[in-house]
Amino acid sequence: MTSHRIIASTLALLATTATAQPVTPPTDVATTEAIRLIDAWADAAQVYGRWPAYSVAIGHKDRLLWSKGYGTVDAARTRPARGDTIYSICSISKLFTAVAVMQQWEAGRLRLDEPVTTYLPWATPKPDGRDSIPITLRALLTHSAGIQRDSDIGNWTGPNYIFPTREHLQAEIARHPPLYPVGRTYQYSNVGITLAAEAAAAVAGKDYAGLVTSGIIAPLGLNDTRPDHPYDLLGTRMAVGWSPLDRAGNRTILSRFDARAITPAAGFTSTAEDLVRFGLWQIGLLARDTAPASREGPLGVLKPSTLKEMQRIHFIDKVNGGSWGLGFFNEDADEGHYIGHDGSCPGYHTAMLIRPDSETAVAVMTTDSHETWGDTQQVHKLLDARRTHAFKDTPPANIPLEDYAGRYTNNTWNNETIILPWNGGLVTLDLPDPNAANHLSYLKPIAPNRFRRIARDGSEMHEVTFVRDASGRVVAKEEFYNRSMREVK
Repeated sequence: MTSHRIIASTLALLATTATAQPVTPPTDVATTEAIRLIDAWADAAQVYGRWPAYSVAIGHKDRLLWSKGYGTVDAARTRPARGDTIYSICSISKLFTAVAVMQQWEAGRLRLDEPVTTYLPWATPKPDGRDSIPITLRALLTHSAGIQRDSDIGNWTGPNYIFPTREHLQAEIARHPPLYPVGRTYQYSNVGITLAAEAAAAVAGKDYAGLVTSGIIAPLGLNDTRPDHPYDLLGTRMAVGWSPLDRAGNRTILSRFDARAITPAAGFTSTAEDLVRFGLWQIGLLARDTAPASREGPLGVLKPSTLKEMQRIHFIDKVNGGSWGLGFFNEDADEGHYIGHDGSCPGYHTAMLIRPDSETAVAVMTTDSHETWGDTQQVHKLLDARRTHAFKDTPPANIPLEDYAGRYTNNTWNNETIILPWNGGLVTLDLPDPNAANHLSYLKPIAPNRFRRIARDGSEMHEVTFVRDASGRVVAKEEFYNRSMREVK
């Protein structure tokens, strides 16, 4: 099926299925204040990083709470990015493929530990004399199959980014020996995930695009997610992909690419909002202990037990690092357990991570070489910071905290400092900061225009004061006799 026919059929199916969940702003003060800080942090990150387009979305439990875009999406840099701007999501495509595989597993058509050649007789790498167990779907989904990463055409070599046809991919498998015996080491493989998709499509008797569109995208109401690139929307709904900055500070627009046979591993497009909707579906399913009586709509995509099986760790590589479920990356951190994936391809970097412990989904997307995995974690951490924050003693309630909100500069020590209301006091953060959650500082009010800096152990420190002009507007912050000026609009 050609690209334009895939897009047309996808849009036609989505028009008759689930409606996308709207953005529903938070009603609690804690989340509202956290998102306000995240907005300021993301805005500064995009401006100082000079990323052409940058989009962020946040969801909690069953609600898409907030999304926003920064920068611009077109070549002329005039059309603003939004939370529903379309980006290439590259390797996040693998999550949709993994779900499609497990749907066929639920139906009894696939076995995870059966040799993949049972379903794809042509999928046998060239023998190299090393002893190895057969390549299985479990090995393919955990990137432990040891097969080649990419097609021998050189997919990611610019400027043209050539990808194989299905016929070429089938022929080339037998030409290359495996990189490693099965189960020996983690070797990320776009070809491996593509083989898993081929197996799912083969046993389902459908083409891959139809399989994921009718079985996943449409029931979940992901109206801006496609197993293709809608280049007719480039520069309007879809952001153009840019090169990294060169030494002169310039960028060029990168060539369009069609992942063709590698679409199941790297060929999808989506939005930050849709990826969060995808994450919220997972959070809702994980919370269930029983399969729903009806398997219609979102509840029919997978059983809860199947998703839980996918997201538990199936393979750990202690040498190269990383732990994988079936298609999903799993990462333990002090603040919780991250599950999701990121994507990186010419002109685009994206990430979507859920935290089952906090029932939160976050997606971050950009048209730059900037890695977004860390940014996605920072958003989670900034939400945590407000949820868990408490002053030792309740601050006075009669202080007009909004008077002090804004950006402050001193033209010496940092680019800018954002100060915002926070749990009855103020939070301060120097921007830009890729590790923002580790560098938040708090001010507790003691009287109008007078605050105490709070130490890490919660104790009160020195006094910080704010200066007002003759009209009563706050125009500066003073600390240690040094003054930072507030940007007054």
